[in-house]
Amino acid sequence: MQDLKENIMQDIQALIDQSDATALAELIRVGEVQPKELLEATIARLEKVEPSLNAVAETLYEQARRQVPGTGPFSGVPTLIKDLFAPLTEARMSNGSLALGEARPGLDDELVSRLRRAGCVFIGTTTSPEFGTSYTTESTRFGATRNPWDTERSAGGSSGGSAALVASRVVPFAHGNDGGGSLRVPASCCGVFGLKPSRGLVPSGPLIGEGWGGMGVGHAITLSVRDSAALLDLTSGADLGAPYAAPARPSSYLEAMGRPPRPLRIALVEQMEPWPSSTEALSAVRDAAALCEGLGHLVTPINLPVDLLKFYDMAFDIIGPNTRRYLDMLGQMRGAPVQAEELEPRTRIYLRDKGGIGAVKYVRAIEGIHALGRTFANFMCDFDVILTPTLTREPPLIGTLDVIDDQKDIGTLIECFHSYSPYTALFNATGQPAMSVPLYWTPGGLPIGAHFVGRFGEEVTLLALAHQLEQAQPWAHRRPQINACVS
Repeated sequence: MQDLKENIMQDIQALIDQSDATALAELIRVGEVQPKELLEATIARLEKVEPSLNAVAETLYEQARRQVPGTGPFSGVPTLIKDLFAPLTEARMSNGSLALGEARPGLDDELVSRLRRAGCVFIGTTTSPEFGTSYTTESTRFGATRNPWDTERSAGGSSGGSAALVASRVVPFAHGNDGGGSLRVPASCCGVFGLKPSRGLVPSGPLIGEGWGGMGVGHAITLSVRDSAALLDLTSGADLGAPYAAPARPSSYLEAMGRPPRPLRIALVEQMEPWPSSTEALSAVRDAAALCEGLGHLVTPINLPVDLLKFYDMAFDIIGPNTRRYLDMLGQMRGAPVQAEELEPRTRIYLRDKGGIGAVKYVRAIEGIHALGRTFANFMCDFDVILTPTLTREPPLIGTLDVIDDQKDIGTLIECFHSYSPYTALFNATGQPAMSVPLYWTPGGLPIGAHFVGRFGEEVTLLALAHQLEQAQPWAHRRPQINACVS
């Protein structure tokens, strides 16, 4: 009997090796795989890689075993939720910070509720840097989350835990959110697919009204493009009372994704002042451009109409006061103000240099990002898609982006983070959909994503292009050094 159980588990593991979430859900639907067996196999996979990756904030195995999967399209498919402003009834929500202690909100984020109704089974939460304000997932609370391609390197941030677990083939998708690149940066670092939807397309309530003035949005990191499209079918649409709403969605993103895109006009941006792209980043974006041209698209080199230094100074005029307000709210909730020593140096810098700006300056920054949205809307009249590097260089070594000196100023932080990722936050400000597609690996075996941006509300264009690229240059067969596979 024991031999039979081991053989069954081995067979399930082999199926997981080869399957995305859509395929796993179909195996469950036809009875080839039982949900409980899939759950135990996934837990075993997580336990195999977690000592090397440090990607989990909290395991929820017993809660998952008691959870009765819904009857939705992903019934019985295990996944994890990012531990950052996305409450999950059965989980602690630390937001990567010591300041929250063992706080358990005891409710579901609306996006989480929709995943639960779709049948997803939650086996844990994934790591994030403190309050999600870093492009590396390193925190005092959890330590460093490591890249499965090279554990001396960062998995990216702030959805680094989710990206590491998808890349290492523990789960085919994991939840994440993105206020300045936090889905796309770790997707690039870990060689998986990361789509940031348009502002207002995916719900952010009930706790969040407009994260960072509307720059924040949730979705997922996925192994396949079709899983990303299927998840949008399940989760998109404004929640009750939402301050923003994206344009009307198609009847099915998944169906629309399968229709090849017409020849697209693609604007190519190789680099922007003052932060140049490395040789490898240039190779990655040029290879992506050549692939697009080979598929019949028209690629035109251009310069973007943005002063990056002015933009990032304005963006932190939004992030700083939002962080201050959040900590004030946290202090009220727990009955004691948050003390500076409870926070990491990076957060203390944001609060000191930007947390106390006046109301007029804050409103000016909000108006600035919306003006930028109009600028890009006009710019996109001539193009269907913008192509940039996701990052200016390969995944950094652990510690490179971890700020430990609170005597530095906000300009130093902007240089540190945004010389590495100049492009991603621009399109949080404009509200446009954007994605990192894993098309390039360096000679040393490290992934660098290609970053594509669509018009506001035109996720279908990006998904159809991504599906076309995935078929032309597949990536699912590439497995990192640390992986959970048996075959």
